[in-house]
Amino acid sequence: MSTTHEPVAPLLIACALGIEKFALRSGERGGAAGPVTVLRTGMGPKAAERAVGRTLDDDALRGAAVIATGFCAGLAPGMHPGDLVVAEQTVDHRGSTPCEGTELLVKELVKAVPGRTVHTGPLTGSDHVVRGHERAELLARGSIAVDMESAATLRTARDRAFAGGLRPVAAVRVVVDAPEHELVRISTVRGGISAFRVLRSVLPAFHEWHRSLLLPRR
Repeated sequence: MSTTHEPVAPLLIACALGIEKFALRSGERGGAAGPVTVLRTGMGPKAAERAVGRTLDDDALRGAAVIATGFCAGLAPGMHPGDLVVAEQTVDHRGSTPCEGTELLVKELVKAVPGRTVHTGPLTGSDHVVRGHERAELLARGSIAVDMESAATLRTARDRAFAGGLRPVAAVRVVVDAPEHELVRISTVRGGISAFRVLRSVLPAFHEWHRSLLLPRR
């Protein structure tokens, strides 16, 4: 007697930079619940929209859950390079996108990267590197971190409808500079090596998040 299994929905992990993709790939050790694709989108919201939209139009990835990841600028006092940010929602000038499974991601990241602080809250999307007073303004509006691709990535993913319904999305970023340091280039920012090592360690948490989506809903 043969058993027919439903195909497992894939996971798409989107990052902007080659160094981010390298960190994710170099940290991969198996344990995925299904097919995993790591996509380098290029920098900025427009590049992210194009790359994610094109990828999700592929039949093999049409029903994929999506995680936006990579480095970010921390906004909140007390943040340090290598801290993690799990978005409750991503926000930009076009609106907000709620994230799924924030609590589970926090729990799994604490296990995957012991000793690192995990922050939760709104993650803002920008079309440029945010400096000086802009960071204080974003913090005053409630955001805890900023990057250029997460909001565009998650919005594009949600806009790509598929037969399975509402696509699960999440965003997890590693702080590469603390509020008192400005982000210029990953290679020259103090704390970049620490952030790289943390990013190498996040995949087990992503796999558990993906696995949780496959469980029956109650």
